[in-house]
Amino acid sequence: MKPILALVGVASMVAALVWARSTRRLHLVWKRVEHERGHDADVTVLARSAFRKDLHTTCLYGVLALAAGGVVLAGERIPSLLFLLILVPVALSVAYGRDFARETRLAEDRTTIERKAEEVLSQEELAPKKWAARLAPEELPDFAGFELGRVYQAGTGVMAGDFYDVFRVAPSRIAAVIGDVTGRGIDASITAFQAKYLLRVFLRQYRDPAQALEELNTQMAAPERMEEFISLVVVLFDTDAGTLRFASAGHPAAWLWHDKEVRPLRATGPLLMLDPNGSYHSREIDLDVGDLLLLYTDGLAEVRNGEQIFGEERIANAVRRDPNVAAGVLCKNLLETARDFASETMGDDVAILAIRRT
Repeated sequence: MKPILALVGVASMVAALVWARSTRRLHLVWKRVEHERGHDADVTVLARSAFRKDLHTTCLYGVLALAAGGVVLAGERIPSLLFLLILVPVALSVAYGRDFARETRLAEDRTTIERKAEEVLSQEELAPKKWAARLAPEELPDFAGFELGRVYQAGTGVMAGDFYDVFRVAPSRIAAVIGDVTGRGIDASITAFQAKYLLRVFLRQYRDPAQALEELNTQMAAPERMEEFISLVVVLFDTDAGTLRFASAGHPAAWLWHDKEVRPLRATGPLLMLDPNGSYHSREIDLDVGDLLLLYTDGLAEVRNGEQIFGEERIANAVRRDPNVAAGVLCKNLLETARDFASETMGDDVAILAIRRT
C-alpha cells in the first residue's frame, strides 16, 4: 500500500508545483488588469476567477501530496484520517462556488458577444462582395445566337459603382447595359443598384432605349443627388431584324466590329442625373453574324502610366488585332494589358462586357 501512496504523493507534488507556477502568473495578470481596468471590470472579474481556480487546484494537489507523504513516512503513528485535510480545498470550493458560477456565466456572455461581433465583422467584409455580385455578376445567362464575355475588377473603394446587365426583354430582343456611377462608397453602390433594376423595367416598357434612358433620368434625378451622375450605354439586339439599337448617356465609346472595321458608338445624350430634362436619342446599326460589340467603364480607359492614359484607341486596337477572339478571352486580355500598362495600382472599378452574334 505504501509504494502506491508514495507514487501518489510524488505525482501530486509535481502537479502542485506545476499549478503553483500557473497560479503565480495568473495572480500577476489579475493585479495588472485590475490596476488598468478597475476592480469591477468584466476582464478583471475573469482574471480573478482564473486565478482562484488555479489556486484551488494547487491547494488540492498540495493536500494530496502532504496526506500521502505523511501516511508513508509516519506509518501507523499518523492515521489515514490525515486525508481529511482534503476538506480544506473542498471548503474553498463551497465558499467560492457562487462566485465561480457567476464568473462562468460572465465568461459565457463575453464569448457570445465576441461571437456576435465576429459575425458582424464578417458580414461587413462580405457586404461589398455581395453588392458587386448583384451589380456585376460572375455568371451571365446563355442566349441562343450570342456569345458573351465579361470581366470585373473591383477598385480600392469599399463599395462598387460599376455595373452591367444582359437580359431578354422580348422573344426576339436582348438588352445589354453597362454603367458607372460617379463617386464611391455605399451611396454610389445603391444608386447603381437602383439604375440597373429600374432599367430592366423601362426597357420592357419602351422599344426605344433612348426613351428608357429619359424615363430613368426623370426617375433618378433628385435635389439630394446633386453630386451623383451616371454614365451608361444601352444596346438592344433584335434578332428578327438583324440590328442593334443603342443609346448612350455620356458613356465612353463602345466599339463595334462590323463590315471588317471597328466603329465607335459614342454618347447620344448627357450624363444621367445631370439634367432632369435631358434628352436622348437612339441609333440603329445592322448586325451580322460574327459582329462583336465591346462595352467597358471608364476605369479601363483611364488607367494611367505617368502622364499617359490607356485611352479608347488602345481598347479599339485590341478588337482590331484579333476580332475573332473569344469574347471572354478578349475581356481578360484587355484587363491584363491595362494592368501591364499601369504604373501603379488600378484604383478605379473596371467592368468589361463583350458580345458577339454567332
